[in-house]
Amino acid sequence: MSMTLENFFKLRAEKQDHIINAAFRIFGRQGYRKASIGDIAQEGGTTKGMITHYFGSKKTLYLYLVELIQTRLLQIAKERITSDVTDFFEKLRIVMDIQMAAIKEHPALISFVNSLYYEADPEVAEHLEQSIASDYAKLNQFLLEGTDFTKFKPGNDPRLICKFVLWANDGFMTELYDASCPDKEDALIADFYYCLDVMKKSFYLEDLPHAEIV
Repeated sequence: MSMTLENFFKLRAEKQDHIINAAFRIFGRQGYRKASIGDIAQEGGTTKGMITHYFGSKKTLYLYLVELIQTRLLQIAKERITSDVTDFFEKLRIVMDIQMAAIKEHPALISFVNSLYYEADPEVAEHLEQSIASDYAKLNQFLLEGTDFTKFKPGNDPRLICKFVLWANDGFMTELYDASCPDKEDALIADFYYCLDVMKKSFYLEDLPHAEIV
């Protein structure tokens, strides 16, 4: 851990969240190249000097946000999805619940996450490509490890289904960002959960009582 980040972690949790949310908003709206430490400082109610003091550079702050999303969400998922949770779609629902809770806590997270897929600045693009690929691999492994594959109909490959659902989630996040309205967001979330139920009915054996939609 760098000394600059140690200084940031010494701040009150509310102050940390304020700066993080400001950075999510600025990077999400402007992208990496156009965003500036000054813009983030102004949005976060602090000074450019203090942001530099905490993170050292714009790049360090940006990559910290990327890592924060990945490590925090996976950490929470590991805490909630214990070894006794073996149903594939139950795992997916828990991951979705965690994702939506994070968005409720940090509304600007949607725009930031969506911006990552289109960021082409050479200063961070290569790192992002590797990071996103690693994130997908970890999530795939996490969802599939310890899963009861006997619930699936013959011929259905859980690994491909997992990939399909993650692709669908990417599209969901994009549409959620475009909605930019709480009422529409709630409807989209309900639609996505409904789609998970439809997939569960389609991919699971029909004669399994525990495969019924709860």
